[in-house]
Amino acid sequence: MMPTEMQFPTEPSTEEKSQRPLVAIVGGGVSGAGVAYHLLKLAGNEAPDILVFEPRPMLGRGLAYDTADPAHRINVPAAKMSLQPDDPEEFQRWIEANDALRDDPEAQRENGQLFPRRRVFGDYVGSLLQPLLKSGAIAHRRAKVAAIRRARDGWVIRDDKGGLTQADIVVVATSHPPPVAPGRLAAILANHPRFVADTTKPGSLEVVRPQDRVLVIGNGLTAADVIASLARNGHEGPVVAISRRGLRSRGHAASPQEPFGDFVTDPASSAVALLRKVRTSIRQAAGQGLSWHAVIDQVRSQGHDLWRALPVAERRRIVRHLRPYWDVHRFRIAPQVEAVLDSAIEAGRLEVLAASVADAGVKGETIRITLQPRHARERSERTFDAVIVTTGPAHGGILQTQPWLGELEREGRLVLDPTGLGLACSERSEAVGADGRPIPSLLVSGPLARGTFGELMGLPQISEHALFVARQIADKLKAAAAG
Repeated sequence: MMPTEMQFPTEPSTEEKSQRPLVAIVGGGVSGAGVAYHLLKLAGNEAPDILVFEPRPMLGRGLAYDTADPAHRINVPAAKMSLQPDDPEEFQRWIEANDALRDDPEAQRENGQLFPRRRVFGDYVGSLLQPLLKSGAIAHRRAKVAAIRRARDGWVIRDDKGGLTQADIVVVATSHPPPVAPGRLAAILANHPRFVADTTKPGSLEVVRPQDRVLVIGNGLTAADVIASLARNGHEGPVVAISRRGLRSRGHAASPQEPFGDFVTDPASSAVALLRKVRTSIRQAAGQGLSWHAVIDQVRSQGHDLWRALPVAERRRIVRHLRPYWDVHRFRIAPQVEAVLDSAIEAGRLEVLAASVADAGVKGETIRITLQPRHARERSERTFDAVIVTTGPAHGGILQTQPWLGELEREGRLVLDPTGLGLACSERSEAVGADGRPIPSLLVSGPLARGTFGELMGLPQISEHALFVARQIADKLKAAAAG
């Protein structure tokens, strides 16, 4: 059923209902586009109407793969990136078939691995979806969702273009929320011309001048991308990157390795026990000539099962104490980006510190920052021309990022996961309401389901989860048709 122009009804009319069930997916990045793609394949001739709400002109890019910045590269080798979990090399074959790297000789490394620009992966996903959009099997509504309300046994969705859609099943596949600057710092620098609070906004780094002294708050993947982008834009000034622990994202192994270790046969039941297992496995791997990369890859691949074995209290402990260490080892930077950072450190232009912002002040356009080092009592004052926030997603604020999410929370249909990593959902990826019960017709796909499913930030796991959610929906529709 296509959206119609009318006021948001309390009880939608049954005359608006399509003959086939309609699945509405909110978010057209890999998490949402993947669900649409796999659902269509799974359902075959019994496929429902599928409508994806995504304001971007192309499905499949989302926040991660919509960047036009040539410094932004995928941080997983292309041979492991695919929309098809059972065919991990499909993207690499697509690259070769389409000569997609003809203008990017730096994409191929000496060991043969490919790390193309991120936008290329968006092109690949879009190419898979394009025939399905052209045939009408999947509909793309270029609009933002304004409100979602329960209506009898379905949902009514109002978008910002005035459209109204009645859906049987809704999938929340929105991106994780943007980073949030420390409150006091944000207030002090709110009107400063070179305070960049959200680097995902196009052109956000253009305010930084070539010789500016730059403070980057955060040391993860986004920080690495920002520093690489600044270098590509001609920035030559000093950069200080801070985080509480001063941990910098690691690079890839010198050569490909198979995952090593076993974390599910006798799963750990506490954060401490899991940490011990990881350390023991790293020592055993070293004895076989393997690096820590192989062990972390195995933890990632077995992440869902080992996460399920942990009580919620232990999951919280991992998030609170171990997550920063996991992030810098799991989410590795592309070799090209690593080379930029290494060169900047060697040249003395990049300083990585374990510190936090204790205070700030502005005099003209000069920014004075008081830093509190992690392992020192005395504070130090530094002067900067620009401050860039790259602290990572503010997971706890997801329900405040869009009005319809907040409305569903107020109605008791969405709550935060107890780990603080996203939205609460069941093992079937059904949203869990305030009463603790799952809502069968409201599902969550992608990183916002991370609290229940564990590792859901890397592309391989996002693809697997999109397929999983599609299977859940296909099963529900089949059961409904049979009943």
